[in-house]
Amino acid sequence: MSETTRSTRRGPAAVAGLVATASALAVAEAAAVALSRPTSTPLLAVGDTVVDLTPPPVKQFAVDAFGTADKPVLLIGTAVLLALAAALVGAAAGRRRAVGPVGIAAFAAVGLASVLTRPGSGPLDALPTLAGAAACTGVLLWLLGVAAERPQAVDGADSSTGPPPAGFDRRRFALLAGAAAAASAGTGAGARFLTASAPAAGLTPDNAVLPRPGDRAAPLPDGADLELDGLAPFFTPEADFYRIDTALSVPRVDASTWSLRIHGLGTTRERVVTYAELLDHPDLRERDITLACVSNPVGGSYVGNARWIGVPLASLLTESGVRSPADGGPADQLVSRSQDGMTIGTPVADAMDGREAMLAVGMNGRPLPYEHGFPVRMVVPGLYGYVSACKWITEIELTTFEAFDAYWVPRGWSARGPVKTQSRIDTPRDGADLGQGQATVAGVAWAQNTGVDRVEVSVDGGQWTEARLAEEDTADTWRQWVLDWDAEPGEHRIAVRATDRDGHTQPSDQAPPAPDGATGHHTVTVTVA
Repeated sequence: MSETTRSTRRGPAAVAGLVATASALAVAEAAAVALSRPTSTPLLAVGDTVVDLTPPPVKQFAVDAFGTADKPVLLIGTAVLLALAAALVGAAAGRRRAVGPVGIAAFAAVGLASVLTRPGSGPLDALPTLAGAAACTGVLLWLLGVAAERPQAVDGADSSTGPPPAGFDRRRFALLAGAAAAASAGTGAGARFLTASAPAAGLTPDNAVLPRPGDRAAPLPDGADLELDGLAPFFTPEADFYRIDTALSVPRVDASTWSLRIHGLGTTRERVVTYAELLDHPDLRERDITLACVSNPVGGSYVGNARWIGVPLASLLTESGVRSPADGGPADQLVSRSQDGMTIGTPVADAMDGREAMLAVGMNGRPLPYEHGFPVRMVVPGLYGYVSACKWITEIELTTFEAFDAYWVPRGWSARGPVKTQSRIDTPRDGADLGQGQATVAGVAWAQNTGVDRVEVSVDGGQWTEARLAEEDTADTWRQWVLDWDAEPGEHRIAVRATDRDGHTQPSDQAPPAPDGATGHHTVTVTVA
């Protein structure tokens, strides 16, 4: 066999591997939809496993580089790596057929391990991966067989004049491979369309009705929202509210069948709470609370403010007999578990010290969106989300920090995550060009559960000038601020810092988000013409 012939065969074999893998993914997707288990596809399961195994610095890089698009980027990256591996397996199988089934079996084993180790998985969740592996094997061997066929001799030709033409029927191979690829694309797209268009069963964000809370939030004070161009609005719309979590596929929980189990150390009785019981709870209340993500860099956008409706967490814990460690309770950690298996550890003392910690059912007057935890999530002012804001919550276990490490702790993050006092410049943006004369510098500052007392601005490293603070809603919400600056020609560096009500001024020392939140002054550079 000549080197040219080998090269030709290796190329079609690699194409066969790619097409076979596409068929596998499409069949797995269709099987998952048919079984009503859309999250049991191997691509999602492997992606979730990659998320779990990724070192914290790499995760932080992904958040910094891609923001809330980190999950699509991960799935695309996984698909690209899978395509490369498929091409290599196909090329190897072109020379030795047995390599194909062996390679597919190895990838199927990885997929099965990922699928079956996801929280709440069962034997049926293995079927999409197995169906995909079977389809992959069949399509690969079929296309390799097509690529190995020799063209037939022309009728009437004298076979004694020499052997039949070398090579294979490229047109036939291209047509068959293209047809298989098109069928795979259609099957996968159809399965995804059915998943997206199928009406959600049971009680959803669209048909759930929230009662009017007996304890309403106070009206927003006049002057709390400065309503300046370029400044974040006081209340963050749900569509703009940051979403940082590990769920590649957003859980779609039926609130009519949802329940929350409360149990563990120091509970006098185990309790199961339903969605209807939360809505009917006599202490249902409405509160304005700002949430912040520990991954937020200085000046970042992973912070938002909303009006939440929920039941005080302390009330539910007390009803189960839980006492705070300050009152002699044996548990110092509350471990909340999510529908997707996430575990989050919250200090019991912080949940029961009088702050407005709650199990939230509503956001800005509506039921929670799926992306933000429907039907129920936890909200605890003064703590970063990774130690408090459990979405799609299904369980609360009382334990100790010594006995259990929640998800993020073994991955290098601090077990306790109090929010650090921070401030941000929203306008002007970094790199902006301004005109000479009076310019507006404005932004937000937050120190949840403590309150912001002062915001100061410095230009070009000069003295700190106190900005005007907007009216305060509550100590749990951010405060807008504004400063009128007499801008002179040249390039200028503007910095901001906040001081909370305890007298703590945010430090200038720069520190990354890990392990317990970023520090430093947010600065922007502008050019004045």
